[in-house]
This record gives sequence, structure tokens and C-alpha cells, in this order.
Amino acid sequence: MKKRLYSKIPLSQTIVALCEAKGIHHVVISPGSRNAPLTIGFTENPEMQCYSIVDERCAAFFALGIAQQIRKPVALVCTSGSALLNYYPAISEAFYSDIPLVILSADRPVERIDIGDGQTIRQKNVFDNHILYSANLYSEIVPEIAIEDIKVKQKQHEAQKHNEREINLALNVAIQENGPVHINVPFYEPLYDTLEKPTVFPKNIPVEFTEHRISKTLYANMLDEWNGANRKLILIGVNYPNVIDQKWIDLLANDPSVLVLTETTSNIHHYSHINCIDQLITSLEENDFMKLQPDVLLTFGGMVVSKRIKAFLRKYQPKVHWHIDEKKAYDTYFCLTEHIKMNPNKFLLDFLPKTTVTVNDYKSYWISVRERRRAKHKEYVEKVDFTDLKAFEAIFDAIPNHQMIQLSNSSTVRYAQLFSLNPSFSVFCNRGTSGIDGSTSTAIGAAIVSNTPTTLLTGDLSFFYDSNGLWNNYIPSNFKIILINNGGGGIFRILPGKSESDNFSTYFETKHNLTAEQLCTMFQINYHKAAELDTLLEKLQELYKNNESPQLLEVFTPRKVNDSVLIDYFKHFI
Repeated sequence: MKKRLYSKIPLSQTIVALCEAKGIHHVVISPGSRNAPLTIGFTENPEMQCYSIVDERCAAFFALGIAQQIRKPVALVCTSGSALLNYYPAISEAFYSDIPLVILSADRPVERIDIGDGQTIRQKNVFDNHILYSANLYSEIVPEIAIEDIKVKQKQHEAQKHNEREINLALNVAIQENGPVHINVPFYEPLYDTLEKPTVFPKNIPVEFTEHRISKTLYANMLDEWNGANRKLILIGVNYPNVIDQKWIDLLANDPSVLVLTETTSNIHHYSHINCIDQLITSLEENDFMKLQPDVLLTFGGMVVSKRIKAFLRKYQPKVHWHIDEKKAYDTYFCLTEHIKMNPNKFLLDFLPKTTVTVNDYKSYWISVRERRRAKHKEYVEKVDFTDLKAFEAIFDAIPNHQMIQLSNSSTVRYAQLFSLNPSFSVFCNRGTSGIDGSTSTAIGAAIVSNTPTTLLTGDLSFFYDSNGLWNNYIPSNFKIILINNGGGGIFRILPGKSESDNFSTYFETKHNLTAEQLCTMFQINYHKAAELDTLLEKLQELYKNNESPQLLEVFTPRKVNDSVLIDYFKHFI
């Protein structure tokens, strides 16, 4: 049996030991030299599942995907210098999406910064605006100094205690608050020396969780407001599957005065809930907007995609708005009255049994509007030519049950909002910052740990932007990518003020003639393509029959028609 080795550097031993003690077992490492002590420590530890991802930006989103699924911190390890800065897009996404990441950046000792040494930047607190905690550790004492010196021993002891405390604090924050933390780790050379036994045994400070409770007065007031309201609107944003008990979903569905609006990323389904919000509220008349205006607005979950519902609630504000979340509440609609720091399921457990049912036609009226609009949706999509809209309909119909769907941002997630997706799907999208920059990497990281067949549904700009996300050895054999290639950033073509000009197509739409075929050859991914409906239906069947290796289906749609079809789609509801 191979003997386990430890980095000779106590600071590396301390970090690895505390990560293990706190249940952090997934580590994404980008190759480098300055981070060698951490790389040695993690890869030699049999409790750690380590991944090697060269591109730090992709590595960070890859780790984000893992953390998104396991809902525990994932460690990221990089060398010093600009490597660290490439983590920033994923860190900001983790910050706004409440996903725990532990950033471990190797660094030069403090006296080596800003003197002209290579691969050095000012790493201390570099993520200050988008991080929950920044721990700046002390370097080890210069090895050449004789350790017999009493003062040196004292400094070593003080440095070790400082580092243990800071590492504990950072890791505990990542666990308690579900977000990213940064631990900056300066190392002296030599970096590669190892030992067969550890020389430090750091103390693990336990994680403490605080449970918030509603005051009796507030609780009573909320019940009075809810029971006295004729129109209650519940809006659910990004939400993990199966975190809300079905009995509460059913109970809300049985109250005629409660209307539930769910986004595609909410992962909540019920016949009486409105799941295509834009389809419902597009082109409503003033009197209908007033009928929809709630007395009480209750929200939970993360970011909301629909711009239309945001505009509606900002103009037709409720009397009270409560947001239920253990951590934070955004005043998205400029009318937030209460932030209830509770788990939403726990809140519903405590609150709903004490509410009374109000009988009126609030829900039934909007269900009837929804049914008419669903009919118009079906009528319109059936008659349009092959475009993005038609392609998305075919794709969602063809994806098998019980898939994890990872959506890229921009037009992809917005098209998904127009369709009633299979309730067996679990749907994810990086909606914290809504960037296109890491969708592929996130999806692959998520697929690796989910044990669920995964489909990434992505647009061309998002896919090509993150093409290095395919540069790893971990893509599951049943991983699918469906790439909608409309030759540019099609979403810009539906924005007000768009004009057909070289300036627009170059600097906004980003017109291109790229395809994914050669990338698939390079990364050994089976390639399929379709440019019309019959071929797409045929290729979708092929795609899901083959689970022996990763597959990509590239769907080509007309660049200059998609926008008019989508604009006319919303006009069809008038």
C-alpha cells in the first residue's frame, strides 16, 4: 500500500487537515508551482476527490457546478499571480447564487510583492466586493533561520495560531452562509519537500448555526394581513428541486385567493400554478393589470428571469411584500416590507396551517386567462417556420424524463420560460450574475457529481465563449450538449433601437460563421447537426440513444428571422 505523503510546510498541512475535518472533499486544482504544497497535500489525501483543470476560469465554474449539486463547499487551488483573477466570474456568480466555494490561492511572501518578482500581484482582499470572508495567512518563518531560537519558535507558534483561526473562520463562513470565501496562502520555497507524517495537528473550531424565529407580534400581524387579503400572489425564483414539501404546494393550490407564479428555474410544478409568466402578462390591458395586482406578495427563491413580472410589480405594487430566505432579501420590486430569515419550507410549515381560505375568483380568473394563452401559444408555434422558437419546442418535447437540464444565459433561459417543461426535469442556470461565461464548465461539474443524465442547452456565443470548458478528462459518457447556433447574439436583435448595420452586427450581435464540429473532433465528442425540423427530430432521437460517449447536437437556425418570430409571438396574445 502506498504511503501517504504530506507537504513539509505546516501551513499546507493545516489547510488540508481543516478542509477534511469540515467535510470538504472535492478539490479543483489548476496546475502551477507556487501551489505545489497544497496540490501535494490534497492529492495525497485519500479522502479528497481531486480534479485537474488547467484554465482557472473554467476550473472555477466547474467547481461551482459541483457545489451547486452537492450543496457543500468545494475547494479551488491555484498558483500566484493573474491565475487567481480568472476565478472572479465564478466567484461573483457564487456570491449572488449562494453557492459555497473555498478559494485557496498560493502567494509569494509579503516582502516579495511589488518588487519586480514574476507572477506576483496584490492578492490580499482581491475579491473584497464579492466574497463573504477573506483570510490572509502568515508565511512560514524563513527556513534558514535556526528554529532553536526562542523568539523564532514563539513567532512560529503565533503564526500557526493565527492561521488556524483564520482558516477555521473562513471555512465556517462558507458552510454557514453558503457562499464563496478566499484564503490567501503565502509560501516560501522549497515548495516540493514532503514528509511521511504530519508535523501539525490544527484544532477544528465547530460550525455554529443560528436559527432565526419570527417575533410573535410580527407573526400575528402577518397572519392578519394574509387572512384579510383577497389577492395573494406568490412568486418563486431559482429554487432547488424537492426542497418544498408537496403538501404545501397542494395547500396553496387549493386556496382560490392565492395565485402562484413559478419560473422555469423554480423546479416547482402544479396544474394551478402559472409556469409561463411572460406568456400570461404580455399585452395585458390596464384593467387586467389592476386585477392581477396583489394585496400581499410573498416571494422566495433566487433571481427572477422575467423582466415583465419585475416591471409589473414595480408599477402595480402590493400593500406588503414578504421575502422568505435564511440569508438575504433583495428589494427587487421597491416595496419590500419584511425579510423573514427562515427556510421557506419551514416558514410554510409554521404559517400555512394557521391561515384561512378566502373564496373568490382571483385564481380562477387567471387560470382561465392562462388557458386561452396556452391555446394561442400552441396555435402560433405550430404555424411558424423553423426558427429558435420551433427548435426549442422540439427539443423540450424530445428530452427524456428525469434529466438534469443546465441552461445557458441570455436567450436560452428566456426561451425556456415560454414552455411548460417536463416536471421530472431538474433545471439549473447561473442566474446570480446571468453571465454567459461559464455555462459549459458549470454543467460538466454538475453532471459529474449528480448521478443524473445531464443535458446542457446553450446558445452559440455562450458555448464558444466557454469552449475551454470541454478541456478536461471528466465529462460523463451520457453528457449531452444541444447547441442553438443562430450565428450571433440573437437576443440583441429583439432589443429596442436595433438597426441593420455593420456596427450593430459587429459590436452588438457579434455575427459569426463558427461551428462546433472541429471542437468536437478535438475534444472527442460525438457531433450531430440539424438545420431543419425533420432532421432535428431525427437527430434528437440519435442523441439520446447513445450514452457511450459525450454527444453534441448543433442546431442551426436563421439569424435574421428568429427576432421577428419572437416579437410576433408576443403580439399574438393581443
